Amino acid sequence: MSYYKKSPFGRDEEEEDEPCCPNPDIIVNAEGMRVCQNCGLTFGQTFVDNERRAYTTEEVQSRRRTEPKWRSFGPRTVITGVQSDARGHSLGARQQALFNRLSKIQGSLVSSLERNFWEAKPKLNALALKLSIPNQIVETAWKIYTEVARQKLTMGRSIDGFVTAALYAAIRIHEFPRLLEEIVEVAMIPLRSVHRSLGLIVRKVFPVLKMKYKPVTTRSLVFRFGNELKLSMATQTRAAELLQQSRKAGLRSMGKDPKGLAAAALYMASKAANEKRTQADIANVARITEVTLRTRVKQIKSYL
Repeated sequence: MSYYKKSPFGRDEEEEDEPCCPNPDIIVNAEGMRVCQNCGLTFGQTFVDNERRAYTTEEVQSRRRTEPKWRSFGPRTVITGVQSDARGHSLGARQQALFNRLSKIQGSLVSSLERNFWEAKPKLNALALKLSIPNQIVETAWKIYTEVARQKLTMGRSIDGFVTAALYAAIRIHEFPRLLEEIVEVAMIPLRSVHRSLGLIVRKVFPVLKMKYKPVTTRSLVFRFGNELKLSMATQTRAAELLQQSRKAGLRSMGKDPKGLAAAALYMASKAANEKRTQADIANVARITEVTLRTRVKQIKSYL
């Protein structure tokens, strides 16, 4: 195991074979940070500094390490209906008519698939930016949506619904702690539309891409909600142990919302550790009702 330690020179030096504790158990919290649930050590992010500035042609050639990447779809240039050229000079009537005809010709040469991508790609990037989703998850979501568009599943359906469903499917593949309700709230679209789109993705797209949908687990939600409630790591670990003990005793989670079970375990563990949180606070964080919370508490207690 390894972790990153900040050096006095501003660079990240990786230290190998130095575990944080005797039995490290790493989870990913809501911010995407890796946290050991035994000792509470948080693994810091790697910050990338700006490149060195270049002033001459030789410095640009010697220090340049990357190149701009062309888009995988769409034309390299777009002819718009502007009335001036690149230098700001106004165009005459004949030139404006010429460029208008060229713009129509260019539009007719663009396929429906590319027009779909033009609309979906900015929406996906904007949604991921609002939710602070890592780039690797966004790339997986775009790969899923690309297959959706190629199979023409968006015909007669909402592009916004498929963009949101593709992002949530990628989140579930990478097991990133984000709830569907959070994504729907930010995307501002009906939950039913996302459910339908997600069902089509799981049935028709995942087999083609050889991907596997991983449903959200109560264990990951325990640490997610515990972090939002500012509970100690010992209390969060105790809540996870309560869920494990109740499952071994016969508690079935099939058909039950994992948010309710995670919230109930946290309520019981926090009450026992004298870190009391009200039922309203826990239910608000877990996005469930207080009635559901009390029902799940009774069910867990019956198996302990």
